[in-house]
Amino acid sequence: MGDFKKISSYWQDNYTSKIKTSDRLIIPEHFKSMIKLVAPGKSYFYIVNFHTMEMEYISSSVAEFTGLEPSSVRMDHLLSMVAPSDVDAVYNKEKLIQSFYIDYLKPNEKQDYKIMYTYKMNCFDGSQRVMLHQATALSINDEGRFVHVLGIHSDISSLAIKSTNDLSFININGGKSYYNINTSLDKFSPEQLEQVETISNLLTTREVQVVKELAVGCKVSEIAKNLNISEHTAHTHKKNILKKVGCKNSTHLITLCLAEGLINV
Repeated sequence: MGDFKKISSYWQDNYTSKIKTSDRLIIPEHFKSMIKLVAPGKSYFYIVNFHTMEMEYISSSVAEFTGLEPSSVRMDHLLSMVAPSDVDAVYNKEKLIQSFYIDYLKPNEKQDYKIMYTYKMNCFDGSQRVMLHQATALSINDEGRFVHVLGIHSDISSLAIKSTNDLSFININGGKSYYNINTSLDKFSPEQLEQVETISNLLTTREVQVVKELAVGCKVSEIAKNLNISEHTAHTHKKNILKKVGCKNSTHLITLCLAEGLINV
C-alpha cells in the first residue's frame, strides 16, 4: 500500500521546483472538441501546468468519476483516487517517465511521444475501475522539461484487462516506440528493451478481429464460433498475435491495441 502524496511530492521535486516560469496555455475550442473524439469510451481529459500544478482545463466528464464540479477538481484529488494498492506502481512509472524524457530524449523528440499505462481508480460512488492513462507534452521549456501536459484517463473496465506494472512510450509520428517496459528499471535503458513495429502494420485483418473478441473477454471456443473458424485456428491466431506483438499475455496485447486505436471501449 502507498500514499498518493509521494507522487505529488516527486512531481514537486522534479518538475515544479525546476520550472522557473510559465504562461497559461491558450486552448482553442476546436482542440477540446478534437480530444473528445479521440478519448475512448467513458473518459475525462485535462491539461495540467507542471509549473503551477494548476488544471488549466478539465472536461466536464470528470464529474462521473469524482462526483465534483470540474472547476473544483485538483490534481491531488485525482491522485487520491488511485487505488492504494497501485500507488507504488504509479510512482515507479512516473520515475521512469522522468528518466525517459530528461535522460534519454532529445529536445526535438519530446513532443513526439505519448505515455501509456493502466491503474485502478476508486471512484466517488464506491466503484473501482481499471483506467487507461495516456499523456503527451503540449509545451516544453528551454531546459527541455515539459510544462503543459494533456492527460486522458479512460475507463477500460469493460475490457478483459487488469492494471499492470508496465509502461509504454508510443511515438505518434511513426518513430521508435517502446512497449511494456517493466518499471522495476531505475532508468530508461533502450538496450534492455525489444522494439516492435506499429501493431497495425503487424496484424492481418483476421488477427485484428481475433483481438477484438479477446478484448470483450471471449474464450477461444467463443472466438471460433463468432468468427466461424475452428477452435484450432482461433488458438493459432491468438498464439501468433502474441508472438508478433511481443506481448506476454492478452492484457498487454489489448492495452496496446486500444492505445493505437485498433479496438474501442
